[in-house]
Amino acid sequence: MASFRIPDGLRVIAFGDIHGHLEALNRLLTRLRENRLEDQRGLHDRYIFLGDYVDRGPDSAGVIDRLIELGGTGLDCIFLRGNHESLFYRYLVSEDLRMGDSWMANGGVETLASYGVTLPRDLPPEEALAVGLAEARKTVPKAHVDFLGSLRPSHREGDYFFTHAGVRPGVALDDQDPEDLMWIRGSFLTSTRDHGAMVVHGHTPERAPDIRDNRIGIDTGAGKGGYLTAAVFWSTERTFLHADPNSLR
Repeated sequence: MASFRIPDGLRVIAFGDIHGHLEALNRLLTRLRENRLEDQRGLHDRYIFLGDYVDRGPDSAGVIDRLIELGGTGLDCIFLRGNHESLFYRYLVSEDLRMGDSWMANGGVETLASYGVTLPRDLPPEEALAVGLAEARKTVPKAHVDFLGSLRPSHREGDYFFTHAGVRPGVALDDQDPEDLMWIRGSFLTSTRDHGAMVVHGHTPERAPDIRDNRIGIDTGAGKGGYLTAAVFWSTERTFLHADPNSLR
């Protein structure tokens, strides 16, 4: 395998899909502070969150609060957009409710509940979505809406390219479609070609980090009964730290 390098003096910590599990995020942040190897000491930390902060888990609102807090404490944080943030944001800012059913079926119900919003069950689906939207617009803080609207599609650091879902094989990294960066699976996951950088991604849950010659997947299923993973990169080295809502791994 080729040697991939992070710029000197930097330690990059990439977080997989959190999916509303605030306790797991806090446990992992604590573990990162307590587990700095000798050859990582003195390095500047850059936190890169790969998206899918919301949906499925119990406290999406709390996760967004925590991420906003982290970004405001002077930590070097980069927040990327996952497909679940895209659906949530579109629901909040668009008058088109046609995508609402899909979002609700994929964790939107739990996200709205974390803000104290429950869809009425005695109305037709589209009317229920409209009622939920009206309530969400009252209860979701403006800071959360602004955060969702500010998320980036990707970030390049040395020989690494960080994004939520992956890249379209054969397309230059600078020319990638933002929809692919949030949603792609099949052609990316099966590709063995050189993408021009090591792609670090989430989106597709696995039982453990999925390490290939051209990509590293770090969604370890926090939203589907698994656990939360952070990948730590410095120089030409890497390691992984894990946590779930109930224990450290």
